[in-house]
Amino acid sequence: MEGHLSQLKMIRVNSTFLDYIVTLKNSSYGELITEKQAEFGEKIIEQKTNVRYVFLIKEGLAKCYLTEDTGEDFIQEFFGKGEVFGEIELITNNISFCTIEALTPTTYFKIPKRVFHDLIKKDEAFNTQILELMAGKVRYTALRHSYNQTHSIEEILKSLLLQYPDLLKLISKKDISNYLGITVRSLNRVLKTVIP
Repeated sequence: MEGHLSQLKMIRVNSTFLDYIVTLKNSSYGELITEKQAEFGEKIIEQKTNVRYVFLIKEGLAKCYLTEDTGEDFIQEFFGKGEVFGEIELITNNISFCTIEALTPTTYFKIPKRVFHDLIKKDEAFNTQILELMAGKVRYTALRHSYNQTHSIEEILKSLLLQYPDLLKLISKKDISNYLGITVRSLNRVLKTVIP
């Protein structure tokens, strides 16, 4: 499992796909792919709404979370540069199952549904990258759940702090605890044992 740890990045990035979209911005699709900004706390996609675009983060950090019927949030992942969202909803023609919210001022690209489907059909490289990123998301989810089931919260938190020494400055304790599936009180208790 230790070998899988290096693949379990809390903040996901995809520089390859970002580079590809930047290239597309300089093609005939350029005017159709728009660049937008979201401020801290702004919801780019809201849970249970229709999605008409695929989004790609150019700069910034966002969280992807599901609000349960209890009112509690479960953070599935954090999106950094190059991460994509909205593609599953456009492919399956379903409403969004998560909210995507900016944790920092965030710049992102919006690809309209029609353009996305056109690229899927006509651009083999784009199609391949979409398949790879979707397969990557499935793989990441499986590895994360497996790792979380077989390691203590202390071990998980230690590995996150090794990967992200500034984690507590970058992401709020509430969001970290929602990501780990524990309360802030439990997080504080564990932090006392992992931070000397």
